[in-house]
Amino acid sequence: MGVLAAALSACGSDPDRRCVDRDSYDYIKGYKIVADKNCKSGSSSAGKSRKTGKTGKAKVADADWYYDADVSGGYAEDGTFSRSEAVDRGGFGCSGSGSGGG
Repeated sequence: MGVLAAALSACGSDPDRRCVDRDSYDYIKGYKIVADKNCKSGSSSAGKSRKTGKTGKAKVADADWYYDADVSGGYAEDGTFSRSEAVDRGGFGCSGSGSGGG
């Protein structure tokens, strides 16, 4: 029991998440990962409008948190936009760690 508690506390209670551009989906790669600042913390369906700051760079129009995904080459796939679904699936931020009993 102590080992399980240690494993859970080391991983955290929140599922792994990446900020992605929902408009960038690629059938092979998945969603393009963008800077976390494009997603509002703790909320879904973050920024919906393109705004420019002093630098003139446009922010991602449809950035959102994508949970419990496989990440490769700046893209995330096979995840979910639902935080509660990611928690139900057992995604606690520890990729590849799980018991292999059977």
